[in-house]
Amino acid sequence: MTILRCPCTSGESYDACCGPLHAGAPAPTAERLMRSRFSAFALGDAAYLLRSWHRSTRPAELELDEGLRWYRLDIERTELGGPFDREGVVAFTAYYKGAERGTMHETSRFVREGRDWFYVDAL
Repeated sequence: MTILRCPCTSGESYDACCGPLHAGAPAPTAERLMRSRFSAFALGDAAYLLRSWHRSTRPAELELDEGLRWYRLDIERTELGGPFDREGVVAFTAYYKGAERGTMHETSRFVREGRDWFYVDAL
């Protein structure tokens, strides 16, 4: 049996890391939501990306670039975003390959409503 490593580069298997979140489990922290969103980009799961995007900033639809392969995520810092916080910030760099190699750096804002964390926007 092959255990698929999670695309978010946590070192865990997908089934122990982002898989449960993609299946509907709530993310316990803003960082875990960020990791699950990176994995969704890596796996082409636009539906999860839309579900985890706050309704106030969520686009009506999302078209992913199939020519990009997201392969590495570095979390640079977090502010708040813990299990008892209402908001949080996660700064990260995501690496991709396509026609060219590149990186995307972003500082993202998250909010928690009830048990669920949502991506709001980039600062």
